[in-house]
Amino acid sequence: MSDPERGEDVCVWLDVSAGVSGDMLLGALVDAGASLEVVQSAVDAVIPQTVRLVAHETVRAGMRALKVDVELLAADQHHRHWSEIRDRLREADLAEVVRENSHAVFERLAVAEARVHGTSVDDVHFHEVGAWDSIADVVGTCAALADLGVLVAGGGEVEVPRTDLAAAVDVELAAAVAPAVNLAAAVDVDPAAEVAPGGARSHRVTASRISLGSGSVRAAHGRVPVPVPAVLELCRGWDVTSGGDGELATPTGVALVTAIAAEQSPMPAMTVRSIGIGAGTKEQPDRANVVRVVVGQQVGVQGSGTAPDADGVTAPLTSSVAATAWGAGAESGRSERLQVLEANVDDLDPRLWPTVIDGLLDAGAADAWTTPITMKRGRPAQLLSVLAAPSLVATLIDVVFASTSTIGVRVRDVTRCALDRGWADVDVSGQRVGIKVAHREGRIVNAAAEFRDVEAAAATLNLPVREVLDAAEAAGAAAGLARGNGIPKGLRATP
Repeated sequence: MSDPERGEDVCVWLDVSAGVSGDMLLGALVDAGASLEVVQSAVDAVIPQTVRLVAHETVRAGMRALKVDVELLAADQHHRHWSEIRDRLREADLAEVVRENSHAVFERLAVAEARVHGTSVDDVHFHEVGAWDSIADVVGTCAALADLGVLVAGGGEVEVPRTDLAAAVDVELAAAVAPAVNLAAAVDVDPAAEVAPGGARSHRVTASRISLGSGSVRAAHGRVPVPVPAVLELCRGWDVTSGGDGELATPTGVALVTAIAAEQSPMPAMTVRSIGIGAGTKEQPDRANVVRVVVGQQVGVQGSGTAPDADGVTAPLTSSVAATAWGAGAESGRSERLQVLEANVDDLDPRLWPTVIDGLLDAGAADAWTTPITMKRGRPAQLLSVLAAPSLVATLIDVVFASTSTIGVRVRDVTRCALDRGWADVDVSGQRVGIKVAHREGRIVNAAAEFRDVEAAAATLNLPVREVLDAAEAAGAAAGLARGNGIPKGLRATP
């Protein structure tokens, strides 16, 4: 896509009403103008000398479409652990926007598979979605969206999953034990696997209802019904329909849509700039087996659709013109619409509040806190506040009810402006301490040591926390991580 078309108001609508797979989505984006060379370069960074992407035109139900085939250049055993894929993404020479979005897609897949098979996320063993071609589809699609200008690197405090899906498991298991347990303990999620702040969702990407199909297919463990279990897990909170016979939506395709799209709606108001049609492998007798993408410039206020209810999606900003203008620049930060959950609690053992807060954060809340209040008849109480992406609200309400004594939760909309940030490491007497670096317009605004790292280092070194904190921040300043300095190269997207 040419530079004049890469405006700050560029948006993409994904038409997945006929189903979706990774190769269909990738083909549609390349057909819409994303550079196949850029996509190939990103894929090569993760799995070098392994696959070649080949695009060719074809016809589906009389409609011209682009098919992107993934040709294997090396033997593939198909089966890979999530940890291997995560390490490849972390070590690859990728643009951060591509790395963090690819990471988010695969983490969604890992959490869904963990729930389906009743295992921990780190023990997830991918089958088809761990193959080279599926890795190419995910990384390639994220690179294509970045090339079209609709994805930006982590832009705020919202931490989309550790657990949009895992939180639901936490709630179910916690309910069987006690309401005040740490709700993250039920699912073993490696903190290193957390999605980068800001997550993958882009307020510039919307999608239609997803057609999933029906019937049954043969999988690694035998025949399974369609939609397959992992697809259903990925679709929690999303509008779906059967749409026809056969498997119309694959786990890879659904993970991409639900990780990246901010809401489901009819095609939003836009000035259409390009259209892409991506072909699936099969020729369906009763429909065009294609994914369509429409790339355009936003017109007026967006967001007439409804955000999914329960999967960690950041909904589009709809209410604050000033906030939108503040976050419009690629280097300034981001503004987004979030929601605040509130509950008045006057009868909870105060020793339980740390567990409540930790459980909410582990379940995907952007922040959680309490404020002392006085209720009717002079009763002292705590106002529990939880900041969250709109589509995590249902999950977090469950957590509030499971872990506190409240019988009601209020929800209200807010607009939050947040700076971009990344992480660097410093050494304190042989202990690693992360430094969170917030930046804007190419300059550091704030740099602060990660307090959990400081506490861990202090415990290992048998030193006061204050002493280790001072040493870490001094080491950061010595490394140039100070207000007003330029952004250092190599910042990580995750803590």
